[in-house]
Amino acid sequence: MPRPTGRVLTLLELLQSGGTRTVAELADRLGVEGRTVRRYVDHLIDLDVPVESVRGRYGGYRLAPGYRLPPLMLSDDEALAVLLGLVAGRRAGLTTTQHTANETASAKIRRVLPKHIARRLDTLLESLAFTERPGEFDTPDTGVLLTIADAVRHRRPVSIRYTDRDGRRSERTLHAYGIVAHSGRWYVTGKDARIGEDRTFRLDRIADARTLPGSFETPAGLSPELRVLSGFAAAEYQHEVTLRIHGTVEQIRARLPASVASLVELEPVAGEDQVTDGWLRVELRAERLDWLPAVLASLDRPFVIERPDELRGLVIELADRLASYARQA
Repeated sequence: MPRPTGRVLTLLELLQSGGTRTVAELADRLGVEGRTVRRYVDHLIDLDVPVESVRGRYGGYRLAPGYRLPPLMLSDDEALAVLLGLVAGRRAGLTTTQHTANETASAKIRRVLPKHIARRLDTLLESLAFTERPGEFDTPDTGVLLTIADAVRHRRPVSIRYTDRDGRRSERTLHAYGIVAHSGRWYVTGKDARIGEDRTFRLDRIADARTLPGSFETPAGLSPELRVLSGFAAAEYQHEVTLRIHGTVEQIRARLPASVASLVELEPVAGEDQVTDGWLRVELRAERLDWLPAVLASLDRPFVIERPDELRGLVIELADRLASYARQA
């Protein structure tokens, strides 16, 4: 049977997980009576842990908001999840401009863990290999990220100072719909209040963000991630490509994701089964065309090139080149 000190620490761990815990719930989890729970709470208060008593039908005990507990109480699984998350986030670019925060957080977790758990986790991290090399990412400012996240949650306008890819600086008022992490970068999508149009901004190019008075309504059925991806597909590039491809949405998306191309289902020709014989119009923009012939070949679906003619020539060249390779002994 656990000693009282062990139960007090278990109580602390339960409260640390967040929310208000009723006396009955805590008593059940600890295997004690309600009055014993109250005595354990008094022990925590004597240790300067700010446990608050909540009155009412759903009352009980909780920790004061914002309190940082001195002992970091993590199970083996929790510690592994946190450390692997820090490693993966650093390699994927999902960090902020405070580059050292990831390393110092990992070090703090290791320092407070029991030695046997720390050794096992260090062994795993030392033996862990990745198939992709870590990239160099432009990361956002922590204050900017948190300010915009708060504006998204409370639907408050936010003023931003933005520098575009050409180095032009501007100040905008944004109705931010959501924050999206994509390919190692952070984006915010929303309505530019000055021009009344939806825009997507890279968070690392935002120098300052300030919440403004007022509020706004988020459009119904909004999907911030789809807005960001479709924005990539519609970006201004040198070539505008239009195709008709015979296949399903799933088949085409396997090679041309939403960040690259937009799809429109075409009306079926008389006598065709739309499920098995459907054609889709595919539109995309690209700075170069030399990568598209191989993608179309990998789809292995019938297609028609509507524009540009240059792409048709590149596809024919690839087909001839592959045929000549196949004929070689």
